[in-house]
Amino acid sequence: MDLRYFLARLKKPKFFTALAVFFAVLVIVPLLPFSAFSANPRANIQFVSSNWVAKNSQDPNLRILDVRNFPLDYIEGHLAGAVNIADTAFRGPREGLPVQYWNNQKLGQIFANSGLTNNSRVLVYSDGRDVLGATMVAYLLERSGLKDIAVLDGGYTGYKAANDVTKEFPKYSVGKFTVRDNPSVRVSLDDVKKLIGKPGVTFIDPRPEKLFRGEENIWIRNGHIPGARNIPWVTFMDAQNPHKLKSLDEIKKILTDKKIDPKNDIIVSCSTGREATLQYVVLKHLLGYPKVRIYEGSWTEYSAQKDLPVATGDEKLT
Repeated sequence: MDLRYFLARLKKPKFFTALAVFFAVLVIVPLLPFSAFSANPRANIQFVSSNWVAKNSQDPNLRILDVRNFPLDYIEGHLAGAVNIADTAFRGPREGLPVQYWNNQKLGQIFANSGLTNNSRVLVYSDGRDVLGATMVAYLLERSGLKDIAVLDGGYTGYKAANDVTKEFPKYSVGKFTVRDNPSVRVSLDDVKKLIGKPGVTFIDPRPEKLFRGEENIWIRNGHIPGARNIPWVTFMDAQNPHKLKSLDEIKKILTDKKIDPKNDIIVSCSTGREATLQYVVLKHLLGYPKVRIYEGSWTEYSAQKDLPVATGDEKLT
Protein backbone atom coordinates (compact mmCIF):
# COMPACT_ATOMS: atom_id res chain seq x y z
CA MET A 1 0.00 0.00 0.00
CA ASP A 2 1.28 3.51 -0.90
CA LEU A 3 2.38 5.31 2.29
CA ARG A 4 0.60 8.56 1.38
CA TYR A 5 -2.66 6.67 0.73
CA PHE A 6 -2.35 4.87 4.05
CA LEU A 7 -1.76 8.10 5.96
CA ALA A 8 -4.73 9.73 4.26
CA ARG A 9 -6.97 6.83 5.23
CA LEU A 10 -5.63 6.95 8.78
CA LYS A 11 -7.08 10.45 9.19
CA LYS A 12 -10.61 9.14 8.59
CA PRO A 13 -12.39 8.34 11.90
CA LYS A 14 -13.97 5.02 10.81
CA PHE A 15 -10.71 3.69 9.44
CA PHE A 16 -8.83 4.75 12.56
CA THR A 17 -11.41 3.08 14.84
CA ALA A 18 -11.25 -0.17 12.90
CA LEU A 19 -7.47 -0.15 13.02
CA ALA A 20 -7.48 0.50 16.77
CA VAL A 21 -9.85 -2.42 17.38
CA PHE A 22 -7.69 -4.70 15.22
CA PHE A 23 -4.53 -3.95 17.21
CA ALA A 24 -6.42 -4.18 20.51
CA VAL A 25 -7.52 -7.70 19.63
CA LEU A 26 -3.97 -8.65 18.71
CA VAL A 27 -2.68 -7.42 22.06
CA ILE A 28 -5.49 -8.35 24.46
CA VAL A 29 -6.67 -11.76 23.24
CA PRO A 30 -3.38 -13.58 23.94
CA LEU A 31 -3.44 -12.17 27.46
CA LEU A 32 -6.91 -13.47 28.28
CA PRO A 33 -7.04 -16.73 30.23
CA PHE A 34 -8.10 -19.74 28.24
CA SER A 35 -11.07 -20.16 30.56
CA ALA A 36 -12.60 -16.95 29.22
CA PHE A 37 -13.36 -18.84 26.01
CA SER A 38 -14.07 -22.28 27.42
CA ALA A 39 -15.66 -21.46 30.76
CA ASN A 40 -17.83 -24.27 31.99
CA PRO A 41 -18.40 -26.24 28.77
CA ARG A 42 -21.34 -28.58 29.22
CA ALA A 43 -20.82 -31.45 31.62
CA ASN A 44 -22.38 -34.86 31.23
CA ILE A 45 -23.88 -36.81 34.13
CA GLN A 46 -25.22 -40.24 33.27
CA PHE A 47 -26.74 -43.19 35.14
CA VAL A 48 -24.72 -46.29 34.24
CA SER A 49 -24.99 -50.06 34.66
CA SER A 50 -22.53 -52.59 36.03
CA ASN A 51 -21.61 -53.37 32.39
CA TRP A 52 -20.39 -49.78 32.06
CA VAL A 53 -18.23 -50.31 35.14
CA ALA A 54 -16.68 -53.44 33.61
CA LYS A 55 -15.91 -51.65 30.34
CA ASN A 56 -14.37 -48.60 32.02
CA SER A 57 -12.74 -50.03 35.15
CA GLN A 58 -9.27 -50.21 33.58
CA ASP A 59 -9.25 -46.55 32.61
CA PRO A 60 -6.45 -45.00 34.73
CA ASN A 61 -8.27 -41.68 34.59
CA LEU A 62 -11.41 -43.09 36.22
CA ARG A 63 -11.90 -42.45 39.93
CA ILE A 64 -14.67 -44.21 41.87
CA LEU A 65 -16.28 -42.56 44.89
CA ASP A 66 -18.15 -44.69 47.42
CA VAL A 67 -20.23 -42.07 49.25
CA ARG A 68 -21.98 -44.37 51.73
CA ASN A 69 -22.13 -42.75 55.14
CA PHE A 70 -21.11 -45.72 57.31
CA PRO A 71 -17.41 -46.58 56.93
CA LEU A 72 -17.87 -50.19 58.04
CA ASP A 73 -20.13 -50.76 55.04
CA TYR A 74 -17.24 -49.73 52.81
CA ILE A 75 -14.69 -51.77 54.75
CA GLU A 76 -16.89 -54.86 54.49
CA GLY A 77 -16.94 -54.59 50.71
CA HIS A 78 -16.82 -52.08 47.85
CA LEU A 79 -16.15 -51.72 44.14
CA ALA A 80 -12.52 -52.29 43.20
CA GLY A 81 -10.64 -48.99 43.29
CA ALA A 82 -13.37 -47.12 45.15
CA VAL A 83 -12.48 -44.42 47.68
CA ASN A 84 -14.88 -43.90 50.58
CA ILE A 85 -15.94 -40.32 51.28
CA ALA A 86 -19.28 -40.01 53.08
CA ASP A 87 -21.75 -37.66 51.43
CA THR A 88 -22.18 -35.96 54.82
CA ALA A 89 -18.57 -34.72 54.54
CA PHE A 90 -19.54 -32.24 51.83
CA ARG A 91 -21.73 -30.05 54.04
CA GLY A 92 -21.66 -28.15 57.28
CA PRO A 93 -22.76 -24.90 58.96
CA ARG A 94 -22.49 -21.53 57.29
CA GLU A 95 -23.57 -18.23 58.85
CA GLY A 96 -25.86 -20.08 61.24
CA LEU A 97 -27.54 -22.28 58.64
CA PRO A 98 -26.98 -26.04 58.94
CA VAL A 99 -26.03 -28.48 56.14
CA GLN A 100 -24.76 -25.94 53.63
CA TYR A 101 -22.23 -26.95 50.98
CA TRP A 102 -18.65 -26.20 51.97
CA ASN A 103 -16.81 -23.39 50.24
CA ASN A 104 -14.92 -24.10 47.04
CA GLN A 105 -11.54 -24.39 48.73
CA LYS A 106 -12.74 -27.11 51.09
CA LEU A 107 -14.59 -28.96 48.33
CA GLY A 108 -11.39 -28.91 46.30
CA GLN A 109 -9.45 -30.40 49.21
CA ILE A 110 -12.00 -33.19 49.63
CA PHE A 111 -11.85 -34.09 45.94
CA ALA A 112 -8.05 -33.91 45.86
CA ASN A 113 -7.75 -36.16 48.91
CA SER A 114 -10.04 -38.62 47.14
CA GLY A 115 -7.52 -38.86 44.30
CA LEU A 116 -9.29 -36.61 41.79
CA THR A 117 -7.72 -34.12 39.43
CA ASN A 118 -9.46 -31.63 37.20
CA ASN A 119 -9.20 -34.12 34.33
CA SER A 120 -10.64 -37.12 36.14
CA ARG A 121 -13.64 -39.11 35.05
CA VAL A 122 -15.70 -40.01 38.11
CA LEU A 123 -18.16 -42.75 39.01
CA VAL A 124 -20.22 -42.18 42.16
CA TYR A 125 -22.27 -44.75 44.02
CA SER A 126 -24.08 -45.21 47.30
CA ASP A 127 -26.66 -47.69 48.53
CA GLY A 128 -30.23 -48.10 49.66
CA ARG A 129 -32.19 -44.86 49.82
CA ASP A 130 -28.96 -42.88 49.71
CA VAL A 131 -29.17 -42.49 45.93
CA LEU A 132 -29.51 -38.85 46.95
CA GLY A 133 -25.96 -38.90 48.28
CA ALA A 134 -24.70 -40.14 44.92
CA THR A 135 -26.62 -37.55 42.90
CA MET A 136 -25.58 -34.83 45.36
CA VAL A 137 -21.89 -35.59 44.89
CA ALA A 138 -22.38 -35.88 41.12
CA TYR A 139 -23.95 -32.41 41.18
CA LEU A 140 -21.08 -31.02 43.24
CA LEU A 141 -18.59 -32.48 40.76
CA GLU A 142 -20.34 -30.70 37.90
CA ARG A 143 -20.61 -27.55 40.02
CA SER A 144 -16.83 -27.79 40.57
CA GLY A 145 -15.99 -28.02 36.88
CA LEU A 146 -15.72 -31.73 36.06
CA LYS A 147 -17.26 -32.85 32.79
CA ASP A 148 -17.50 -36.66 32.76
CA ILE A 149 -19.54 -37.96 35.71
CA ALA A 150 -21.52 -41.16 36.21
CA VAL A 151 -23.89 -42.46 38.89
CA LEU A 152 -24.15 -46.23 39.38
CA ASP A 153 -27.79 -47.12 38.67
CA GLY A 154 -28.98 -49.57 41.31
CA GLY A 155 -26.24 -48.62 43.74
CA TYR A 156 -23.94 -50.97 45.61
CA THR A 157 -26.62 -53.58 46.32
CA GLY A 158 -27.59 -53.82 42.67
CA TYR A 159 -23.94 -54.10 41.64
CA LYS A 160 -23.02 -56.70 44.26
CA ALA A 161 -25.93 -58.96 43.24
CA ALA A 162 -24.19 -59.76 39.94
CA ASN A 163 -20.54 -58.76 40.40
CA ASP A 164 -17.56 -59.40 42.66
CA VAL A 165 -16.58 -56.76 45.20
CA THR A 166 -13.41 -56.33 47.24
CA LYS A 167 -12.14 -55.44 50.70
CA GLU A 168 -8.83 -54.11 49.36
CA PHE A 169 -8.18 -50.39 49.72
CA PRO A 170 -6.99 -48.53 46.62
CA LYS A 171 -3.54 -46.98 46.32
CA TYR A 172 -3.25 -43.59 44.68
CA SER A 173 -1.45 -40.27 44.95
CA VAL A 174 -3.22 -37.20 46.24
CA GLY A 175 -3.61 -34.99 43.21
CA LYS A 176 -4.30 -31.32 42.71
CA PHE A 177 -7.91 -30.29 42.30
CA THR A 178 -8.87 -26.67 41.71
CA VAL A 179 -12.58 -25.95 41.82
CA ARG A 180 -13.70 -24.24 38.61
CA ASP A 181 -16.96 -22.92 39.93
CA ASN A 182 -19.96 -23.24 37.64
CA PRO A 183 -22.61 -20.81 38.93
CA SER A 184 -25.00 -21.65 36.08
CA VAL A 185 -26.19 -24.79 37.92
CA ARG A 186 -27.73 -22.99 40.90
CA VAL A 187 -29.74 -20.02 42.11
CA SER A 188 -29.43 -17.94 45.26
CA LEU A 189 -32.08 -16.73 47.68
CA ASP A 190 -32.05 -13.34 45.93
CA ASP A 191 -32.67 -15.09 42.61
CA VAL A 192 -35.58 -17.03 44.11
CA LYS A 193 -37.19 -13.82 45.37
CA LYS A 194 -37.19 -12.43 41.83
CA LEU A 195 -38.42 -15.64 40.21
CA ILE A 196 -41.47 -16.45 42.37
CA GLY A 197 -44.60 -16.06 40.28
CA LYS A 198 -42.71 -15.06 37.16
CA PRO A 199 -44.14 -16.42 33.88
CA GLY A 200 -42.05 -19.19 32.35
CA VAL A 201 -40.55 -20.21 35.72
CA THR A 202 -41.46 -23.49 37.43
CA PHE A 203 -40.44 -24.50 40.94
CA ILE A 204 -40.32 -28.24 41.64
CA ASP A 205 -40.35 -29.46 45.24
CA PRO A 206 -39.31 -33.14 45.62
CA ARG A 207 -40.08 -33.46 49.34
CA PRO A 208 -42.71 -35.87 50.75
CA GLU A 209 -46.30 -34.64 50.44
CA LYS A 210 -46.78 -33.87 54.14
CA LEU A 211 -43.70 -31.66 54.27
CA PHE A 212 -44.79 -29.91 51.09
CA ARG A 213 -48.27 -29.23 52.47
CA GLY A 214 -46.84 -27.92 55.75
CA GLU A 215 -48.44 -30.63 57.87
CA GLU A 216 -45.27 -31.49 59.81
CA ASN A 217 -43.85 -28.97 62.27
CA ILE A 218 -40.13 -29.13 61.47
CA TRP A 219 -38.93 -25.70 60.30
CA ILE A 220 -39.57 -22.21 61.61
CA ARG A 221 -42.31 -21.98 59.00
CA ASN A 222 -43.72 -24.99 57.19
CA GLY A 223 -45.10 -25.29 53.69
CA HIS A 224 -43.67 -24.57 50.25
CA ILE A 225 -42.71 -21.83 47.82
CA PRO A 226 -45.91 -20.46 46.29
CA GLY A 227 -46.66 -22.04 42.93
CA ALA A 228 -44.27 -24.98 43.40
CA ARG A 229 -45.15 -28.41 41.98
CA ASN A 230 -44.75 -31.33 44.37
CA ILE A 231 -43.00 -34.33 42.80
CA PRO A 232 -41.61 -36.47 45.65
CA TRP A 233 -38.20 -37.78 44.61
CA VAL A 234 -39.16 -41.40 45.36
CA THR A 235 -41.66 -41.32 42.47
CA PHE A 236 -38.67 -41.39 40.09
CA MET A 237 -37.29 -44.58 41.64
CA ASP A 238 -38.00 -48.31 41.29
CA ALA A 239 -40.27 -49.62 44.06
CA GLN A 240 -38.01 -52.62 44.72
CA ASN A 241 -34.73 -50.71 44.69
CA PRO A 242 -34.96 -47.01 45.62
CA HIS A 243 -31.47 -46.56 44.17
CA LYS A 244 -32.56 -47.58 40.67
CA LEU A 245 -34.34 -45.21 38.31
CA LYS A 246 -37.64 -45.97 36.67
CA SER A 247 -37.62 -45.88 32.89
CA LEU A 248 -37.38 -42.42 31.35
CA ASP A 249 -40.79 -42.95 29.73
CA GLU A 250 -42.33 -43.46 33.18
CA ILE A 251 -40.58 -40.36 34.48
CA LYS A 252 -41.75 -38.32 31.48
CA LYS A 253 -45.35 -39.28 32.26
CA ILE A 254 -44.93 -38.16 35.87
CA LEU A 255 -43.67 -34.79 34.65
CA THR A 256 -46.42 -34.47 32.04
CA ASP A 257 -49.10 -35.22 34.64
CA LYS A 258 -47.64 -32.42 36.76
CA LYS A 259 -47.75 -30.07 33.75
CA ILE A 260 -44.00 -29.46 33.74
CA ASP A 261 -43.05 -27.60 30.55
CA PRO A 262 -39.52 -28.62 29.50
CA LYS A 263 -38.96 -25.18 27.97
CA ASN A 264 -39.49 -23.38 31.28
CA ASP A 265 -36.82 -22.11 33.64
CA ILE A 266 -36.98 -24.94 36.20
CA ILE A 267 -35.78 -24.48 39.78
CA VAL A 268 -35.62 -27.55 42.03
CA SER A 269 -35.85 -26.77 45.75
CA CYS A 270 -36.16 -29.32 48.56
CA SER A 271 -35.36 -29.49 52.29
CA THR A 272 -31.59 -29.01 52.38
CA GLY A 273 -30.44 -28.99 48.73
CA ARG A 274 -29.84 -32.77 48.65
CA GLU A 275 -33.11 -34.24 47.39
CA ALA A 276 -33.16 -31.66 44.61
CA THR A 277 -30.02 -33.11 43.03
CA LEU A 278 -31.80 -36.27 41.82
CA GLN A 279 -34.41 -34.41 39.80
CA TYR A 280 -31.79 -31.92 38.64
CA VAL A 281 -29.67 -34.73 37.18
CA VAL A 282 -32.64 -36.52 35.61
CA LEU A 283 -34.28 -33.45 34.05
CA LYS A 284 -31.12 -31.74 32.87
CA HIS A 285 -28.82 -34.59 31.94
CA LEU A 286 -31.04 -37.58 31.17
CA LEU A 287 -34.05 -35.80 29.65
CA GLY A 288 -32.16 -32.83 28.23
CA TYR A 289 -34.30 -30.02 29.67
CA PRO A 290 -32.44 -26.86 28.63
CA LYS A 291 -32.58 -24.82 31.85
CA VAL A 292 -32.66 -26.63 35.19
CA ARG A 293 -31.05 -25.25 38.34
CA ILE A 294 -30.95 -26.00 42.05
CA TYR A 295 -31.80 -23.68 44.90
CA GLU A 296 -29.14 -24.96 47.28
CA GLY A 297 -30.40 -23.16 50.39
CA SER A 298 -33.81 -24.77 49.83
CA TRP A 299 -36.43 -24.80 52.59
CA THR A 300 -33.80 -24.64 55.33
CA GLU A 301 -32.84 -21.14 54.19
CA TYR A 302 -36.14 -19.98 52.69
CA SER A 303 -38.29 -20.80 55.72
CA ALA A 304 -36.04 -18.73 57.97
CA GLN A 305 -36.80 -15.56 55.97
CA LYS A 306 -39.90 -14.28 57.71
CA ASP A 307 -40.70 -11.72 54.99
CA LEU A 308 -41.06 -14.31 52.22
CA PRO A 309 -44.40 -15.85 51.22
CA VAL A 310 -45.20 -19.42 52.26
CA ALA A 311 -47.96 -21.57 50.80
CA THR A 312 -49.58 -24.56 52.53
CA GLY A 313 -51.87 -27.32 51.44
CA ASP A 314 -51.93 -29.04 48.07
CA GLU A 315 -50.26 -27.64 44.99
CA LYS A 316 -52.31 -25.58 42.57
CA LEU A 317 -51.78 -26.80 39.00
CA THR A 318 -52.58 -24.29 36.28
